[in-house]
Amino acid sequence: VWIVAHRVELIEQISRTLTRYGLPHGRIVSGAPVTDESVQVASIQTLASFMKNHISKDLKVESDAIRSLGLQKPGLLVIDEAHHSPAKSYRRLWELFPDAYKLGMTATPCRLSRGGFTALFETLLTSWPVSRFIEEGRLALFDYLSIRPESEAQHRVDSLSKRGVDGDYSLKEMGAVMDCPEAIEQLYRSYKEFVEGKKGIIYAINRAHSRHICDYFQSHGVRIVAIDSRTPSSERREYVERYARGEIDVMVNVDIFSEGFDCPAVEFIQLARPTLSLSKYLQQVGRGLRVHPAKVRTVILDQVGLYRQFGLPTVSYTHLRAHETDQY
Repeated sequence: VWIVAHRVELIEQISRTLTRYGLPHGRIVSGAPVTDESVQVASIQTLASFMKNHISKDLKVESDAIRSLGLQKPGLLVIDEAHHSPAKSYRRLWELFPDAYKLGMTATPCRLSRGGFTALFETLLTSWPVSRFIEEGRLALFDYLSIRPESEAQHRVDSLSKRGVDGDYSLKEMGAVMDCPEAIEQLYRSYKEFVEGKKGIIYAINRAHSRHICDYFQSHGVRIVAIDSRTPSSERREYVERYARGEIDVMVNVDIFSEGFDCPAVEFIQLARPTLSLSKYLQQVGRGLRVHPAKVRTVILDQVGLYRQFGLPTVSYTHLRAHETDQY
């Protein structure tokens, strides 16, 4: 069994869970020794590099190459955050291991391109709507606060006209329009008024935006750190551990904690990054919906008016189910 994920945080989280349930496993990640356990937690980037260097172009899986790593060919591939599976690196696994069973796990089986998943998966198993999980106490209650439709902040979002290669707002234009002193000051005022002292996550546009938010909050005494793709993995790990211990109150990040980040004590989510992606929106707000004994409800601070695009999280999951029907 290979359990495949795309971020070091997810791999470590999966590994901890398997250990908690007493399941021996190895890890296929860059720089780590490969062991011969039948269950492996694998980095898709490490697998892609291995396949590029050791697997012949005619798609033949060379047994010697697999054995040289001390591995067996997988009989089951489990893909975490499976909405990424249409990417070339994942599709290569389907080509190389056609006889393996495939199980994709995701809370958001939709893509901004509206491309489907039927080329990869045969059956879609849907869960209950988020409203039922909340009613049963499996997800947290939430308060949702947003900017007004006629506000200057909403006008800034509405002025965005360019698109990136992924179909979402252009990162360059978002940075130019949204990374301004007025918007960052408003982020802090909202934090100060509604969630000061609570443990939270802020979603920023890019590295510069994240740094500017962090600097402004720090100048007002907030225990906050900024994390992005350039943050070394050891430093990321240290920040997350300090956050869990209560030594850090807020983490501002750039697409690091959108998927799979598991810290139930998160008390607020602050959305400072516009998006056209339903999946990104739901993944971000979902980081705050885990239940925790010390948390009555989560506060979602929508500083970019995403509810106007997608509705509240409970409504958005209904929209998601409609997307699922279209794509399957």
